[in-house]
Amino acid sequence: MRLYLIRHTKPDIASGICYGQSDVPVKESDIAELVPTFLCHWSDSIPVYTSPLSRCLKLAQQLHSHPIVDARLMELNFGAWEMQAWEQIPRWQIDAWAADTVHYAPGGRENVMQMTTRVIAFISDLQEHAVEQAVVICHSGIIKILSAWQCGNTSVDLAQRVTELHANIEFGSCTQLEILM
Repeated sequence: MRLYLIRHTKPDIASGICYGQSDVPVKESDIAELVPTFLCHWSDSIPVYTSPLSRCLKLAQQLHSHPIVDARLMELNFGAWEMQAWEQIPRWQIDAWAADTVHYAPGGRENVMQMTTRVIAFISDLQEHAVEQAVVICHSGIIKILSAWQCGNTSVDLAQRVTELHANIEFGSCTQLEILM
């Protein structure tokens, strides 16, 4: 299965803020700048899947007349950390997360294992429906999970691989990926 993974454009908020699943704005001009670049890479018949967060949905609506909204494509939910400055989050909490990046739920809400499980369910649904290629507009965390995918990995294995990746996924970037099932 060929996936075109597009990360949303840069949020229009102060830098250094943990925003995860918060619905933060993006600049319409940034979206308008990307659309012509992406439209020439695939046909209109390829489905576009998107996170429901507006920073993804707005781009998806410019790339396809009927994007498929899927909440499993949302970024990690940082709970109490959402919309907090990273420097204001107690150091002991960040250290606890660093000590167990797979199972610790930053902000008390969701951990990487849970996020990985929902992404595996999304990929399994694509496979079940025999989707050969798709555009997926989502977030850095989701792109990292999909990039770490290896057929046969358990949720735990995949979550561990994701936490070991140190890739920087640029805003507005497109990563082409072949997923072997």
